[in-house]
Amino acid sequence: MKKYNNITTFDQLIEFEHGKIGTESRNKYDENSQMFIISEMLKTSRKEAKITQEQLAERTGTKKSYISRIENGKGNIQLSTLIRLFEIGLNKRIGLTFL
Repeated sequence: MKKYNNITTFDQLIEFEHGKIGTESRNKYDENSQMFIISEMLKTSRKEAKITQEQLAERTGTKKSYISRIENGKGNIQLSTLIRLFEIGLNKRIGLTFL
């Protein structure tokens, strides 16, 4: 635990564990983090809409197995598909922010 003695912020911890922004390790961590957030948002929104993965797939022209992979953070998703899932399938608007 001594290696964490000088760490006082979450950003410092992430940098210590995964490297500086722009490094391969950090990029992978950030990508996985974003995929986890998207998967949880999709799962939560689908459950709030009280529809199954199969129903969402039917509404959006995808497959249930694809919805399952996305919800489990295992799939890669294109922006157009993400928009279709939320806006057509779940009647929710998507907004993007670039930092």
